[in-house]
Parts: sequence; structure tokens; C-alpha cells
Amino acid sequence: MRDDYIKAAQKVIPDPNILINVVSRRVKQLKYGQKPLVESLERLSPEDIALREVIDGKITYELFEPEEDESK
Repeated sequence: MRDDYIKAAQKVIPDPNILINVVSRRVKQLKYGQKPLVESLERLSPEDIALREVIDGKITYELFEPEEDESK
């Protein structure tokens, strides 16, 4: 993975655990045949493609927060 892509992606998703999960899930999708959401003139690894997609805002994440039980 390119170090400059990692640093740029960390500006978009500052939490390293979330960034790792987002990128790894997207890498699996790319390896199973999904088309990249970004274009590149150079040949990139699936990891670099996923990082570029994060940097370009093509993929995002949403944290799940359980609802509190109102009957308590």
C-alpha cells in the first residue's frame, strides 16, 4: 500500500480501526469482482484502489449505535 494514500485516507477517516475495517471490506468486494469507483492511469492494488475511493469520498461508513430502551 502506498504511504501517501494511507496518510490522505487518515484525514478522511481518522480512527485507524474504522479505516482498516472500511478498506478491508472494500478490498474483499474488489477481489470478488466489483468495479472500482475511481479511475487510475496506473495499475493499483485492490488496497490502493480502496484507499483512493476513501480519499475521493466514493465510499463512507456509518457507525451503528444501539437504540436505548425507552421503557426503562
